[in-house]
Amino acid sequence: MIDEDDDITEELLADAGKLTGLSLELLGLDPHPDEMTAEQRLQFDPEDLAEMAAVSPEDRHKAVRQTRLLAGLLWNSSSILIDQLFRDLGTLSTLDVLTPADIAGTSVLSSLPPQFAASYDAKFTQKFIVVSADVTASLVRGWTAPGCLAAALAVRCLLDQAEITEEIYELDLPENWRAAVEEVLLEDADSEALYSDDDGDGLDRADAGALGFEHWFRPFAPGDTVPPYAYS
Repeated sequence: MIDEDDDITEELLADAGKLTGLSLELLGLDPHPDEMTAEQRLQFDPEDLAEMAAVSPEDRHKAVRQTRLLAGLLWNSSSILIDQLFRDLGTLSTLDVLTPADIAGTSVLSSLPPQFAASYDAKFTQKFIVVSADVTASLVRGWTAPGCLAAALAVRCLLDQAEITEEIYELDLPENWRAAVEEVLLEDADSEALYSDDDGDGLDRADAGALGFEHWFRPFAPGDTVPPYAYS
């Protein structure tokens, strides 16, 4: 376990290369003309290429370092996310009766939409662990958009953990990095709508449509995939 007084910047930078499923460009780094092939340069207007080339070496170095730090943070947060989900599962296994207050005291499940907290039992958590592991594996094998609502929520939990680490260690990351990463990782996922009404008024609307709890582990569309254990 890393001590909160440690500077983990160099460790995260070293981990950046392990995040092989997302390029630095997908994480928000603007390309530099000198690093493009001739075919890639044809995709940009001359004015845009000139603007990219005008970035000073110092600013370019800073941008690359910040984006590599973000890549390492996502790698690090992936491991923490799964570890804490297993911890949450262990906590649930000791309970005879599950209450929303129990979920509020967990590490990861507490980040899920609170109106469904009474449903976050051990079986749900096991399925969510499998889906979360599949999501984090995509960061290595090549990113694919979440195939179900639970996977989209796992992405949000991953980014929540990354923000916690960022705050603890005061990391120098790209400005507005979360919004940029969500745009890439979540695309058109509607999971954010589940957080729009925490007092329960939105529960009936969610249950009546595709955001209902019973749909969380169902594929969004034909061709989307969900791990068999979670889909069963």
